Amino acid sequence: MEHGNGGARRDNPDMKRMWRRMRPLIVFLLSLGICLTLLFVGAKVAFEKLFAPVDANDATPITVTIPSNSGASRIAKLLYEAGGTDAEGNQLPGLISSKTVFKIYADFTGKTSKLKAGTYVLSRNMSVGQILDIVCKGNPPRATTRLTISEGTTVEGIAEKLVSLGVLPNTEEFLALCKTGEAFDYSFLTAIEQNPAQARNYLLEGYLFPDTYEIYTDESAKSIITRLLLRFRNVFNDEYTARAKELGMTMDEVITLASLIEKEAKVESDFAKVSAVFHNRLNKGMKLQSDAPLKYIFNVSGTLTYTEEQMRDPSLYNTHVHDGLPLGPICNPGERAIRAALYPNEDYVSEGFLYFCLMDATTGENAYAKTLEEHNANVERYRDSWNTAQ
Repeated sequence: MEHGNGGARRDNPDMKRMWRRMRPLIVFLLSLGICLTLLFVGAKVAFEKLFAPVDANDATPITVTIPSNSGASRIAKLLYEAGGTDAEGNQLPGLISSKTVFKIYADFTGKTSKLKAGTYVLSRNMSVGQILDIVCKGNPPRATTRLTISEGTTVEGIAEKLVSLGVLPNTEEFLALCKTGEAFDYSFLTAIEQNPAQARNYLLEGYLFPDTYEIYTDESAKSIITRLLLRFRNVFNDEYTARAKELGMTMDEVITLASLIEKEAKVESDFAKVSAVFHNRLNKGMKLQSDAPLKYIFNVSGTLTYTEEQMRDPSLYNTHVHDGLPLGPICNPGERAIRAALYPNEDYVSEGFLYFCLMDATTGENAYAKTLEEHNANVERYRDSWNTAQ
């Protein structure tokens, strides 16, 4: 027994020496395993972030046009910036998460020289590999045309312009989309208060921003409307929103007022003055008595005078009959009119101008008055020029 115990004690130092020799190797192997695991996890996360789709749940189509002779760097930039910017100018998520990763991936797979110019419809739920494959297959560039919308153009006017350009076969779909606006989810549209019994001609009237656009000759009505609405959202910025709140007005009220100003003012100096007259009348609880909505109600142009019967028309757009602003915008105003609605001429506001009429039918310049007597005198003075102009 004692001999046996002595043998066990002699074995003990050998085990310790073996453990001391093996421990560094075991620690190294364990550390290596942990490092490889972390490296694998990190690589997986990096792959998911850089090579995987920007947003696996976002299938919204985004159109990207790649010009001829574009290299991998140019294409990567177009894809990265395809999401555009928000109202504050911040870059929105594009079609890829990293320009560098796209270029490296294209080079690594030998596809850099296979990238082709063209117009592509892509989405954020596509991976870098999928996007690269599509761009390598190629797609002939889509034909484009220039759409110029003048300030004060109505929804119907825009629809007719698109038909005349050959982009749309008829006005029906465009007008139907503008009628309810249900196909477009923008906060400035959902904020519009509507009474079902008092439906506007077109909910989108006032919000299709007038500008010059490069559109595809086969572009859909919905896609074109989306472009115009996004342009409006970018123009009506935080400054304008804050100013509207300061005036106690909603955005919709500002746009409605701006649409009247757009139709009543023709020369630069008149926009803020017309705005001042309208603001003064609104503040005094007076009817606006603008003739501009009559053109919208009766869909006429080129006339400067209306019959008594027309001015008594019960339409909620008629400011000769109803108090306050008309039911909604009567055209799509430009930024000059929008700004005038928010910043009326301070001198004309403080001095209490309440009337205006056309003074020069050639230039469109207005004459202003503080009293009804002064206004009637102006009307008599300039009436003959109106008849000549008509």
